[in-house]
Amino acid sequence: MTRRIITLFILTVFVWLIWSFSGRNTPLQEPRNYLSVVQEINPSDSLSRNIVGIQPFMEVSDYFNQVIFKGKIRSYLVAATGKAFIKKNTIIVYPENIGTWLFLLNEIHSLSKKQTFNEVMKIIAFSNAFDFFLGYLKTGDETNKDVSSIIRMKAKAMVKAYSETFRELAIETNTYILAGSILLPEPKVVDGDIYLNLSGPLYNASFLFGPDGKIIGNPILKSFLNSTEEAYTSSGDPKNLQVFDLPFGKTCIIPFNDSWHPMAYENAINDSAEIILSTSFFLGNQTEHSLWKGYDGISSPENIDLDDVGKLSNKDAWEKYSLPKAMKETKAQVGMNVFFRGDFWDLGPSGQPIVVLNNQVLPVIPAGKGGVWSLNF
Repeated sequence: MTRRIITLFILTVFVWLIWSFSGRNTPLQEPRNYLSVVQEINPSDSLSRNIVGIQPFMEVSDYFNQVIFKGKIRSYLVAATGKAFIKKNTIIVYPENIGTWLFLLNEIHSLSKKQTFNEVMKIIAFSNAFDFFLGYLKTGDETNKDVSSIIRMKAKAMVKAYSETFRELAIETNTYILAGSILLPEPKVVDGDIYLNLSGPLYNASFLFGPDGKIIGNPILKSFLNSTEEAYTSSGDPKNLQVFDLPFGKTCIIPFNDSWHPMAYENAINDSAEIILSTSFFLGNQTEHSLWKGYDGISSPENIDLDDVGKLSNKDAWEKYSLPKAMKETKAQVGMNVFFRGDFWDLGPSGQPIVVLNNQVLPVIPAGKGGVWSLNF
Protein backbone atom coordinates (compact mmCIF):
# COMPACT_ATOMS: atom_id res chain seq x y z
CA MET A 1 0.00 0.00 0.00
CA THR A 2 2.81 2.40 0.95
CA ARG A 3 4.61 1.61 -2.29
CA ARG A 4 1.48 2.43 -4.30
CA ILE A 5 1.07 5.76 -2.53
CA ILE A 6 4.72 6.65 -3.18
CA THR A 7 4.39 5.59 -6.82
CA LEU A 8 1.22 7.63 -7.24
CA PHE A 9 2.89 10.63 -5.62
CA ILE A 10 5.92 10.40 -7.89
CA LEU A 11 3.68 10.04 -10.93
CA THR A 12 1.62 13.05 -9.86
CA VAL A 13 4.77 15.15 -9.41
CA PHE A 14 6.07 13.98 -12.79
CA VAL A 15 2.83 14.95 -14.54
CA TRP A 16 2.80 18.29 -12.73
CA LEU A 17 6.38 19.01 -13.83
CA ILE A 18 5.54 18.25 -17.46
CA TRP A 19 2.45 20.47 -17.32
CA SER A 20 4.23 23.23 -15.39
CA PHE A 21 7.12 23.56 -17.83
CA SER A 22 5.15 23.03 -21.03
CA GLY A 23 4.12 26.03 -23.08
CA ARG A 24 6.69 28.39 -21.58
CA ASN A 25 9.13 28.38 -24.47
CA THR A 26 6.92 28.15 -27.54
CA PRO A 27 7.66 30.85 -30.16
CA LEU A 28 5.92 34.17 -29.70
CA GLN A 29 4.70 36.40 -32.50
CA GLU A 30 6.26 39.82 -32.95
CA PRO A 31 4.27 42.32 -30.87
CA ARG A 32 1.92 44.80 -32.53
CA ASN A 33 1.83 48.36 -31.23
CA TYR A 34 -1.68 49.18 -32.52
CA LEU A 35 -0.50 52.76 -32.97
CA SER A 36 -3.30 54.94 -34.33
CA VAL A 37 -2.37 58.47 -33.17
CA VAL A 38 0.95 60.34 -33.32
CA GLN A 39 0.13 63.97 -32.51
CA GLU A 40 2.15 67.12 -31.93
CA ILE A 41 0.36 69.42 -29.51
CA ASN A 42 1.02 73.16 -29.51
CA PRO A 43 3.35 72.97 -32.54
CA SER A 44 5.97 75.73 -32.69
CA ASP A 45 9.41 76.25 -34.21
CA SER A 46 10.45 78.50 -31.33
CA LEU A 47 9.75 76.11 -28.42
CA SER A 48 12.65 73.83 -27.47
CA ARG A 49 11.16 71.72 -24.66
CA ASN A 50 8.59 68.94 -24.91
CA ILE A 51 6.90 66.09 -23.09
CA VAL A 52 6.26 62.90 -25.06
CA GLY A 53 3.36 60.99 -23.55
CA ILE A 54 3.14 57.37 -24.64
CA GLN A 55 0.01 55.25 -24.38
CA PRO A 56 1.15 51.73 -25.27
CA PHE A 57 -1.55 49.20 -26.02
CA MET A 58 -0.18 46.20 -24.15
CA GLU A 59 -1.22 42.56 -24.37
CA VAL A 60 -0.57 39.61 -22.08
CA SER A 61 1.85 38.07 -24.59
CA ASP A 62 4.04 41.21 -24.50
CA TYR A 63 5.17 40.23 -21.00
CA PHE A 64 6.21 36.60 -21.42
CA ASN A 65 9.68 37.51 -22.66
CA GLN A 66 12.01 40.42 -21.83
CA VAL A 67 13.11 40.86 -25.45
CA ILE A 68 9.47 41.03 -26.60
CA PHE A 69 8.65 43.51 -23.83
CA LYS A 70 11.51 45.83 -24.74
CA GLY A 71 10.64 45.61 -28.43
CA LYS A 72 7.05 46.61 -27.73
CA ILE A 73 8.04 49.53 -25.48
CA ARG A 74 10.69 50.68 -27.97
CA SER A 75 8.31 50.62 -30.94
CA TYR A 76 6.54 53.75 -29.66
CA LEU A 77 9.86 55.57 -29.33
CA VAL A 78 10.63 54.66 -32.92
CA ALA A 79 7.36 56.32 -33.95
CA ALA A 80 8.17 59.39 -31.86
CA THR A 81 11.66 59.60 -33.35
CA GLY A 82 10.20 59.34 -36.86
CA LYS A 83 8.21 62.52 -36.15
CA ALA A 84 11.27 64.29 -34.66
CA PHE A 85 9.65 64.39 -31.21
CA ILE A 86 12.81 63.23 -29.41
CA LYS A 87 14.96 66.31 -28.76
CA LYS A 88 17.63 67.55 -26.38
CA ASN A 89 15.11 68.79 -23.81
CA THR A 90 12.58 65.93 -23.94
CA ILE A 91 11.05 63.85 -21.17
CA ILE A 92 9.19 60.68 -22.15
CA VAL A 93 6.30 59.46 -19.99
CA TYR A 94 4.96 55.89 -19.83
CA PRO A 95 1.82 54.96 -17.82
CA GLU A 96 1.30 53.48 -14.38
CA ASN A 97 1.84 49.72 -13.97
CA ILE A 98 3.67 49.37 -17.28
CA GLY A 99 6.15 47.16 -15.41
CA THR A 100 3.82 45.37 -12.99
CA TRP A 101 2.68 42.82 -15.57
CA LEU A 102 6.25 41.52 -15.80
CA PHE A 103 5.18 38.94 -13.22
CA LEU A 104 4.14 37.08 -16.40
CA LEU A 105 7.76 36.60 -17.44
CA ASN A 106 8.44 33.00 -18.55
CA GLU A 107 4.90 31.91 -17.70
CA ILE A 108 2.71 29.49 -19.64
CA HIS A 109 1.74 31.20 -22.87
CA SER A 110 -1.80 29.87 -22.74
CA LEU A 111 -2.49 32.38 -19.95
CA SER A 112 -3.22 34.92 -22.65
CA LYS A 113 -6.30 32.90 -23.61
CA LYS A 114 -7.84 32.79 -20.13
CA GLN A 115 -10.96 34.78 -19.28
CA THR A 116 -10.37 36.24 -15.84
CA PHE A 117 -7.51 37.66 -13.80
CA ASN A 118 -8.37 35.45 -10.82
CA GLU A 119 -8.10 32.33 -12.97
CA VAL A 120 -4.69 33.43 -14.19
CA MET A 121 -3.38 34.03 -10.68
CA LYS A 122 -4.46 30.56 -9.58
CA ILE A 123 -2.71 28.93 -12.52
CA ILE A 124 0.51 30.88 -11.87
CA ALA A 125 0.45 29.89 -8.20
CA PHE A 126 -0.16 26.21 -8.98
CA SER A 127 2.35 25.99 -11.83
CA ASN A 128 5.05 27.56 -9.63
CA ALA A 129 4.04 25.82 -6.43
CA PHE A 130 7.47 25.72 -4.76
CA ASP A 131 8.44 29.30 -5.61
CA PHE A 132 4.95 30.48 -4.73
CA PHE A 133 5.32 28.88 -1.30
CA LEU A 134 8.65 30.65 -0.75
CA GLY A 135 7.02 33.91 -1.82
CA TYR A 136 4.15 33.27 0.58
CA LEU A 137 6.61 32.96 3.47
CA LYS A 138 7.81 36.50 2.71
CA THR A 139 4.35 38.08 2.79
CA GLY A 140 3.32 40.40 5.59
CA ASP A 141 -0.15 41.38 6.73
CA GLU A 142 -1.58 41.84 3.22
CA THR A 143 -5.08 40.44 2.83
CA ASN A 144 -4.48 39.33 -0.77
CA LYS A 145 -1.70 36.82 -0.19
CA ASP A 146 -1.86 35.41 -3.72
CA VAL A 147 -0.86 38.63 -5.48
CA SER A 148 1.69 39.41 -2.78
CA SER A 149 3.31 35.97 -3.08
CA ILE A 150 3.48 36.04 -6.87
CA ILE A 151 5.05 39.49 -6.97
CA ARG A 152 7.65 38.45 -4.40
CA MET A 153 8.56 35.25 -6.23
CA LYS A 154 8.95 37.17 -9.50
CA ALA A 155 10.35 40.46 -8.18
CA LYS A 156 14.00 39.86 -9.11
CA ALA A 157 13.16 38.93 -12.68
CA MET A 158 10.65 41.78 -12.91
CA VAL A 159 13.03 44.49 -11.75
CA LYS A 160 15.80 43.18 -14.02
CA ALA A 161 13.60 43.31 -17.14
CA TYR A 162 12.11 46.68 -16.16
CA SER A 163 15.34 48.44 -15.26
CA GLU A 164 17.35 47.03 -18.18
CA THR A 165 14.63 47.98 -20.68
CA PHE A 166 14.25 51.58 -19.58
CA ARG A 167 17.94 52.08 -18.86
CA GLU A 168 18.83 51.01 -22.40
CA LEU A 169 16.07 53.11 -23.97
CA ALA A 170 17.07 56.21 -22.00
CA ILE A 171 20.65 55.83 -23.24
CA GLU A 172 19.49 55.09 -26.79
CA THR A 173 17.31 58.20 -26.96
CA ASN A 174 19.60 60.34 -24.77
CA THR A 175 16.54 61.57 -22.89
CA TYR A 176 14.81 61.40 -19.53
CA ILE A 177 12.20 58.64 -19.20
CA LEU A 178 9.51 58.45 -16.54
CA ALA A 179 9.10 54.69 -16.73
CA GLY A 180 5.50 54.46 -15.50
CA SER A 181 5.41 52.26 -12.42
CA ILE A 182 5.97 48.72 -11.22
CA LEU A 183 4.83 46.84 -8.10
CA LEU A 184 7.87 45.83 -6.05
CA PRO A 185 8.77 44.82 -2.47
CA GLU A 186 10.40 47.77 -0.65
CA PRO A 187 12.47 49.17 -3.55
CA LYS A 188 15.42 51.45 -2.93
CA VAL A 189 17.72 53.29 -5.30
CA VAL A 190 21.47 52.99 -4.67
CA ASP A 191 23.92 54.57 -7.13
CA GLY A 192 21.22 54.76 -9.78
CA ASP A 193 20.11 51.12 -9.55
CA ILE A 194 17.09 49.45 -7.90
CA TYR A 195 17.53 47.14 -4.91
CA LEU A 196 14.76 45.14 -3.24
CA ASN A 197 13.88 43.73 0.15
CA LEU A 198 11.85 40.65 -0.82
CA SER A 199 10.28 40.47 2.64
CA GLY A 200 9.38 44.14 2.72
CA PRO A 201 5.99 45.72 1.97
CA LEU A 202 4.87 46.05 -1.64
CA TYR A 203 4.77 49.51 -3.20
CA ASN A 204 3.53 50.87 -6.49
CA ALA A 205 6.79 52.60 -7.43
CA SER A 206 7.73 54.91 -10.29
CA PHE A 207 11.29 55.67 -11.42
CA LEU A 208 12.88 58.46 -13.43
CA PHE A 209 15.73 57.37 -15.71
CA GLY A 210 18.31 59.89 -16.87
CA PRO A 211 20.06 60.00 -20.28
CA ASP A 212 22.96 58.01 -18.81
CA GLY A 213 20.57 55.18 -17.90
CA LYS A 214 20.85 55.79 -14.17
CA ILE A 215 17.80 56.33 -11.96
CA ILE A 216 17.52 59.83 -10.54
CA GLY A 217 16.43 60.35 -6.96
CA ASN A 218 14.42 57.89 -4.91
CA PRO A 219 11.49 55.64 -5.85
CA ILE A 220 8.29 57.65 -6.31
CA LEU A 221 5.79 55.74 -4.17
CA LYS A 222 2.04 55.94 -4.67
CA SER A 223 0.39 57.21 -1.50
CA PHE A 224 -3.37 57.06 -2.07
CA LEU A 225 -4.41 53.52 -3.00
CA ASN A 226 -7.59 52.32 -4.67
CA SER A 227 -9.83 49.64 -3.19
CA THR A 228 -8.10 46.83 -5.08
CA GLU A 229 -4.53 47.87 -4.28
CA GLU A 230 -5.08 48.20 -0.56
CA ALA A 231 -5.33 44.40 -0.28
CA TYR A 232 -1.66 43.92 -1.16
CA THR A 233 0.03 47.34 -1.49
CA SER A 234 1.43 49.69 1.15
CA SER A 235 1.07 53.46 0.95
CA GLY A 236 3.92 55.87 0.45
CA ASP A 237 4.06 59.28 2.10
CA PRO A 238 2.95 62.20 -0.11
CA LYS A 239 5.40 64.41 1.80
CA ASN A 240 8.18 62.45 0.06
CA LEU A 241 7.05 63.22 -3.49
CA GLN A 242 10.13 64.72 -5.12
CA VAL A 243 10.63 67.77 -7.30
CA PHE A 244 13.41 66.99 -9.77
CA ASP A 245 15.61 69.86 -10.94
CA LEU A 246 15.94 68.87 -14.60
CA PRO A 247 17.52 70.85 -17.48
CA PHE A 248 14.11 71.71 -18.94
CA GLY A 249 12.43 72.70 -15.67
CA LYS A 250 11.61 71.68 -12.12
CA THR A 251 9.48 68.56 -12.45
CA CYS A 252 7.19 66.86 -9.94
CA ILE A 253 5.79 63.38 -10.52
CA ILE A 254 2.44 62.61 -8.89
CA PRO A 255 1.05 59.08 -9.38
CA PHE A 256 -2.58 58.26 -10.35
CA ASN A 257 -4.92 58.62 -7.32
CA ASP A 258 -2.43 60.97 -5.66
CA SER A 259 -3.25 63.56 -8.33
CA TRP A 260 -6.75 63.95 -6.78
CA HIS A 261 -5.38 64.94 -3.35
CA PRO A 262 -4.14 68.47 -2.52
CA MET A 263 -1.62 67.02 -0.05
CA ALA A 264 0.28 65.43 -2.94
CA TYR A 265 1.01 68.87 -4.42
CA GLU A 266 2.58 70.43 -1.32
CA ASN A 267 6.16 69.81 -2.41
CA ALA A 268 5.33 71.00 -5.93
CA ILE A 269 4.07 74.25 -4.38
CA ASN A 270 6.93 74.65 -1.90
CA ASP A 271 9.66 73.92 -4.47
CA SER A 272 8.03 75.92 -7.29
CA ALA A 273 7.64 73.02 -9.70
CA GLU A 274 7.18 74.12 -13.31
CA ILE A 275 6.05 70.76 -14.72
CA ILE A 276 3.78 68.15 -13.16
CA LEU A 277 3.53 64.66 -14.60
CA SER A 278 1.10 61.92 -13.64
CA THR A 279 0.75 58.29 -14.66
CA SER A 280 -2.51 56.36 -14.37
CA PHE A 281 -4.10 52.93 -14.54
CA PHE A 282 -7.89 53.03 -14.68
CA LEU A 283 -9.83 49.74 -14.41
CA GLY A 284 -13.39 48.69 -14.88
CA ASN A 285 -14.14 48.05 -18.57
CA GLN A 286 -15.22 51.66 -18.86
CA THR A 287 -14.21 54.40 -21.27
CA GLU A 288 -13.47 58.03 -20.66
CA HIS A 289 -17.03 58.73 -21.87
CA SER A 290 -18.72 56.36 -19.40
CA LEU A 291 -20.53 57.91 -16.46
CA TRP A 292 -18.29 58.43 -13.47
CA LYS A 293 -18.99 56.00 -10.62
CA GLY A 294 -17.20 58.07 -8.02
CA TYR A 295 -13.71 58.17 -6.57
CA ASP A 296 -12.26 54.69 -5.98
CA GLY A 297 -9.90 54.93 -3.06
CA ILE A 298 -9.57 54.25 0.65
CA SER A 299 -9.18 57.96 1.38
CA SER A 300 -11.54 60.14 -0.62
CA PRO A 301 -10.57 63.75 -1.38
CA GLU A 302 -12.61 66.29 0.59
CA ASN A 303 -13.43 68.50 -2.38
CA ILE A 304 -15.55 65.99 -4.33
CA ASP A 305 -19.18 66.91 -4.98
CA LEU A 306 -21.13 63.66 -4.65
CA ASP A 307 -23.83 65.08 -6.91
CA ASP A 308 -21.37 64.62 -9.80
CA VAL A 309 -21.41 60.83 -9.41
CA GLY A 310 -23.37 59.29 -12.25
CA LYS A 311 -23.66 62.65 -14.02
CA LEU A 312 -20.15 63.56 -15.15
CA SER A 313 -18.24 61.39 -17.59
CA ASN A 314 -14.99 59.84 -16.40
CA LYS A 315 -13.11 62.31 -18.58
CA ASP A 316 -14.94 65.29 -17.08
CA ALA A 317 -14.43 64.02 -13.54
CA TRP A 318 -10.69 63.62 -14.09
CA GLU A 319 -10.45 67.12 -15.50
CA LYS A 320 -12.54 68.59 -12.69
CA TYR A 321 -10.88 66.90 -9.72
CA SER A 322 -7.36 65.75 -10.61
CA LEU A 323 -4.32 67.26 -12.32
CA PRO A 324 -5.94 70.17 -14.26
CA LYS A 325 -7.65 71.57 -11.18
CA ALA A 326 -4.88 70.92 -8.65
CA MET A 327 -2.22 72.49 -10.88
CA LYS A 328 -3.96 75.84 -10.51
CA GLU A 329 -2.80 75.93 -6.89
CA THR A 330 0.84 75.58 -8.00
CA LYS A 331 3.16 77.66 -10.17
CA ALA A 332 3.34 74.84 -12.73
CA GLN A 333 2.03 75.73 -16.17
CA VAL A 334 2.73 72.42 -17.89
CA GLY A 335 1.21 69.04 -17.07
CA MET A 336 0.48 65.68 -18.62
CA ASN A 337 -1.22 62.49 -17.43
CA VAL A 338 -0.98 59.27 -19.47
CA PHE A 339 -3.06 56.13 -18.98
CA PHE A 340 -2.32 52.42 -19.34
CA ARG A 341 -4.28 50.72 -22.12
CA GLY A 342 -4.40 47.06 -23.08
CA ASP A 343 -6.21 43.76 -23.35
CA PHE A 344 -5.93 41.98 -19.99
CA TRP A 345 -8.63 39.39 -19.40
CA ASP A 346 -11.60 40.95 -17.57
CA LEU A 347 -9.77 44.03 -16.27
CA GLY A 348 -10.34 46.46 -19.14
CA PRO A 349 -7.82 49.28 -18.47
CA SER A 350 -8.84 52.47 -20.27
CA GLY A 351 -8.33 56.23 -20.46
CA GLN A 352 -6.88 58.93 -22.70
CA PRO A 353 -4.12 61.46 -21.98
CA ILE A 354 -4.80 64.75 -20.23
CA VAL A 355 -2.63 67.67 -21.34
CA VAL A 356 -2.48 71.01 -19.52
CA LEU A 357 -0.73 74.17 -20.66
CA ASN A 358 -1.08 77.57 -18.97
CA ASN A 359 -4.01 76.33 -16.87
CA GLN A 360 -5.92 75.17 -19.95
CA VAL A 361 -6.77 71.57 -20.84
CA LEU A 362 -5.68 71.18 -24.45
CA PRO A 363 -7.60 69.00 -26.91
CA VAL A 364 -5.93 65.75 -27.91
CA ILE A 365 -6.81 63.28 -30.61
CA PRO A 366 -7.97 60.14 -28.75
CA ALA A 367 -6.35 56.86 -29.70
CA GLY A 368 -8.42 53.72 -30.13
CA LYS A 369 -5.51 51.74 -28.71
CA GLY A 370 -1.90 52.95 -28.89
CA GLY A 371 -0.90 56.60 -29.12
CA VAL A 372 2.00 59.07 -28.89
CA TRP A 373 1.49 62.75 -28.04
CA SER A 374 4.19 65.43 -27.93
CA LEU A 375 3.48 68.65 -26.02
CA ASN A 376 5.76 71.57 -26.90
CA PHE A 377 6.25 74.26 -24.26
